[in-house]
Amino acid sequence: MTGMEARHDDAELKKELNATLHARRELGDEYESALVDSFLEKVEQHLDGAVDRRVRRQLAEQQMVVARGARSPQSSDSWGERFGFGIVSLVLAVPLSAIGGGVAHLPGLLVAWAGIVGVNVVQAARLSPSFFGRRRTRPESDWEE
Repeated sequence: MTGMEARHDDAELKKELNATLHARRELGDEYESALVDSFLEKVEQHLDGAVDRRVRRQLAEQQMVVARGARSPQSSDSWGERFGFGIVSLVLAVPLSAIGGGVAHLPGLLVAWAGIVGVNVVQAARLSPSFFGRRRTRPESDWEE
């Protein structure tokens, strides 16, 4: 909602509130709950309209991003995701190595590290399609075809 629309809606709601208060003074306490309900219904309509406009604007912005073929800022190719995955792998490697080595000695240690390396290779291949010298053949998102 633009600033001008917000001021218009605020002014309109203020008029509605003043009219409701004026009607309450004229009609008395016995109509108070009906007047309040009526005013709250108008407030709800204004809020629904504002939310609808905001949702439509965000959908239009997302459609423009898709139409332009732009990648999302939450793209999975980010350096931070690769770095974080590597750190988590190293942190988890310590207890996995201890358990594997303690239970099955050298074969257990080798199996634990084979799993750690395997998970990291799969992650690297997912984030970088050229990791194994291949190009991405499928669309980057469900929207492209």
